[in-house]
Amino acid sequence: MKPADTSLYHRALWPVWLGVGFLWLLRWLPFPLQAALGNGVGWLMALRPGRRRRIAETNLALCFPDVPPATRRRWLRQNYQASLRAALEYGVLWFSSARRVRRIIRIDNPEAALGDGVRPVIWLAPHFLGLDMGGVRLTMDYRMASMYAPAKDPVTDRYVRHGRTRFADIVLIPRHAGIKATLEAIRSMRPFYYLPDQDHGRRNAVFVPFFGIPAATVSALPRLAKLTGAQVVPVVTRQLPWGRGYAVRFYPPWENYPSGDLDADVARMNAFIEERVREIPAQYLWLHRRFKTRPVGEPGLYDV
Repeated sequence: MKPADTSLYHRALWPVWLGVGFLWLLRWLPFPLQAALGNGVGWLMALRPGRRRRIAETNLALCFPDVPPATRRRWLRQNYQASLRAALEYGVLWFSSARRVRRIIRIDNPEAALGDGVRPVIWLAPHFLGLDMGGVRLTMDYRMASMYAPAKDPVTDRYVRHGRTRFADIVLIPRHAGIKATLEAIRSMRPFYYLPDQDHGRRNAVFVPFFGIPAATVSALPRLAKLTGAQVVPVVTRQLPWGRGYAVRFYPPWENYPSGDLDADVARMNAFIEERVREIPAQYLWLHRRFKTRPVGEPGLYDV
């Protein structure tokens, strides 16, 4: 028998274990009631000043300068509500039955998931707040692969990996593993659930517009598509109102991608994500410093 990982039970981790226990209890609630609880906690958190709130306010002001401040404040409150709701619903992903997960998270057009059905597929999955819900739901139907950033503590890391792999044979590739494992997974015809729209610094990034602002953007999507011959099929998971769950939607595969112009190909990705954000502005990951890295000589945009 494999010895127990005693690091999971260090006394410093007892608050994390309490959190996991809380999520385990919450998942017994009817889903609309659980969603209402998340919305209520999010509403309260939105009233609290702090660093993350200032980041979200800055992002919304940068991306929507022509939108009335009252509307941006409403979006900020709704963003907190959607974020807390998604966080409290992790118990469903980790502990609920497959039948319940299927009932809560629907796939609107599964026939579009594999594009032409011949070439490998990269699922472009922007950082909307239903991202993990959609990802776990897709593992129930596809032998897929995804990149994985280990959580800061071993308890959360254990349950995040458990949630993402408990329904099927899923390949999770650590972010530090390099490109070889990713290429092998894509070439083996596993759909690759890829999240390239965060600011990870200058390495392997190009500055292309996002809401008209030069944003350091990981340039791997066109590179991966070129090296593997894969088609890019975008997928967005929306959080539905009134506790009605989540909806996963696939978009048509991109034609003539990559084009051979790296900057243009990465800009096309940002333009697509921007279009989707304009449809559901309250559900994007505004708490992340998307414009943290600036072109040489430009001042920072965050006073945090």
